[in-house]
Amino acid sequence: MIYRTLLPLVLALAGTLAAQTPTKDFRQETPAERDARMAWFREARFGMFIHWGVYAVPAGEWQGKTHYGEWFLEETKMPVSQYEQFAQQFNPVKFDARQWVRMAKEAGMRYLVITSKHHDGFGLFRSELTDWCIKRTPFPRDPLQELAAACKDAGLVLCFYYSIMDWHHPDWGTRRKYHDLATGTPDMDRYVAFMKGQLKELLTRYGPIGILWFDGEWESPWTHERGVDLYNYVRSLQPRIIVNNRVGKGRAGMSGMDQGQGVGDYGTPEQEIPPTGFGPGVDWESCMTMNNHWGYNKHDQNWKSTRTLLRNLIDCASKGGNYLLNIGPTAEGTFPEPCVQRLAEMGAWMKLNGEAIYGTTASPFKKLPWGRCTQKPGKLYLHVFDWPNDGRLLVPLANQVTRAYLLAHRQTALAVAPGPADTGGLLVSVPAAAPDPHASVVVLEITGPPQVTALAPPLTQAADGTLTLKADDAEIVGRTARLETKAGGVPNIGFWTNPQDRVEWTAKITRPGAFAVELHYACAPNNGGQFALTAGNQKLEATVAPTQDWTDFVTTRIGRLTLETAGPVTFTLQPLKKQGQALMNLRAVKLIPLP
Repeated sequence: MIYRTLLPLVLALAGTLAAQTPTKDFRQETPAERDARMAWFREARFGMFIHWGVYAVPAGEWQGKTHYGEWFLEETKMPVSQYEQFAQQFNPVKFDARQWVRMAKEAGMRYLVITSKHHDGFGLFRSELTDWCIKRTPFPRDPLQELAAACKDAGLVLCFYYSIMDWHHPDWGTRRKYHDLATGTPDMDRYVAFMKGQLKELLTRYGPIGILWFDGEWESPWTHERGVDLYNYVRSLQPRIIVNNRVGKGRAGMSGMDQGQGVGDYGTPEQEIPPTGFGPGVDWESCMTMNNHWGYNKHDQNWKSTRTLLRNLIDCASKGGNYLLNIGPTAEGTFPEPCVQRLAEMGAWMKLNGEAIYGTTASPFKKLPWGRCTQKPGKLYLHVFDWPNDGRLLVPLANQVTRAYLLAHRQTALAVAPGPADTGGLLVSVPAAAPDPHASVVVLEITGPPQVTALAPPLTQAADGTLTLKADDAEIVGRTARLETKAGGVPNIGFWTNPQDRVEWTAKITRPGAFAVELHYACAPNNGGQFALTAGNQKLEATVAPTQDWTDFVTTRIGRLTLETAGPVTFTLQPLKKQGQALMNLRAVKLIPLP
């Protein structure tokens, strides 16, 4: 096979790269140096992800099954020699780099990340180290070269995804059970030399690269030490490049943030947006698909709406993060039409409201009942999802407002008055109808740093004394648990994989006494654990018993609490011990008065 044919070259390359292993630790930089390097990333907030390769040829279908994507080789378990035949059919004659870049730019995206090599090892560039790349196809051009030129002309930052894991290369070793072309003993040092050689090609041929987006680091051949070495190697080639945290071993699953020893410049939540931000100095980016697949799948028509995509972008920015939205082009080199339509619609919104996204920082508010907030010095951008029926937008803010207006209609001033006595804050008078069906942006120009007041009246007991603590009224504290909606359309707090995460409610008790406590939740078998519900100095400990699955919600009585005095009370539900993947999906906690 080609690797064996090039073995002398690879061995020579290994010796050369070993001699050139960087001695400088690029992680040791001053805060000012890091801020200068990360500045464009923090300004951009919105990027395009592109997953493209020979897996686009079968288009998600094989032997009657239609669920495949970019993991086609792994999921079908077909021999490598059989998978290689798809390269002969990969001929993207309709590929137009300038059109791709134009669509990204018109959508409001500021950078583009493309899979130079995914887990199947196939390179979208003309590598000199293997022919398992675009050279194996009938396509005579270099897509990355054309994208580099188009991005440069359009002012977009070009970035490369590169998979550390390689199912095709025999020296990676973990997929040899169906690697019918592999011979000899796997050698990670030799593989790393090959990988560094390809990275050197990528970082010396195409001009300045904004991000090296690594992936596939979770398998056993990769180590923290190799991650540190690779980080330093990449930055020795382009010192100002940004490297994501998947170069090392510290990433905690799909939540994407480092736990323990981390390497890299920013976190990478995948297919999720963290429930809260991470504070100043912590950079992150949520990568998400438009449908259910990263690579092209012709059967997957489960497209997210433009409203959902825009609100995801706003949600990320409101928490101080970036949104990397994926496209899976066809084998011919075109974007699926639903992607084209959504990009155009997002672009129309961004043309009017992009100021509220680019270069903004996280919201000063922990939670807003009507939407999200981003900010710049002296300005708050209120992204209103749920437009007030009475034309009065309550903002939990004590600052003096010097000017208020709709971002898409700057010339129209909005009146601002003090809010109700029981909440404080400000009331902004807005038009009767929402100006935008997806998210309308109200701008408040203020004096001084934001001064946050009480958000709203606390939860209160019903007429019969019952108090219901619902998932969508909770404040989520942590990095994994998040609000979602499953079967039945009722919000629940799910993905509770970190036992350090907790949820809190503030309620006003008007009728003290003893209460039976009920839990409305779901929990798949072999999951669950113990938790504590505290209210003031009262504490109730209970165990989550598994139900049939994550959508099988049940109501169960877990014990009793006594609330002795009237007034505000903070309820906290804190895991004590987790079993399996997650604690539970929690819809509500209900307190029912006892005789």
